[in-house]
Amino acid sequence: MAQAETDGATARRPLSPHLTVYRPMMTMAMSMAHRISGVALYLGAALIALYLLALAFGPAWFSAFSWIGSGLFGHLILPAFVWALFHHLLGGIRHALWDRGLFMDPKGRELLATGTLVGGLALTVATFVLSSLAG
Repeated sequence: MAQAETDGATARRPLSPHLTVYRPMMTMAMSMAHRISGVALYLGAALIALYLLALAFGPAWFSAFSWIGSGLFGHLILPAFVWALFHHLLGGIRHALWDRGLFMDPKGRELLATGTLVGGLALTVATFVLSSLAG
């Protein structure tokens, strides 16, 4: 492969815009949260698969997994998984709206990003409130 020749000015210039160029925005934070929630959904799906495997392997395995799931770890993981599910869903809707050219102005982008955050948290709280009321 041929080596590209560069002069002194080109070698000092960054290859892409540096983080110091950008000021933090809600859309940037929600983009990162969307990626993190995607990873959380993969991990949550793996835990669901382990739960189903424990159920298939019999009462001893299931009681061991249920003990882990009903402890502090389970009480932290379940709300995080539910939030990740709603946040990722709302982030996908936000991107679908952007794909159609809607809310592309700066105020619209920030509104949708804020709506994704608030909506994900509100839906998570509503899920647990309704589940506690139902039984």
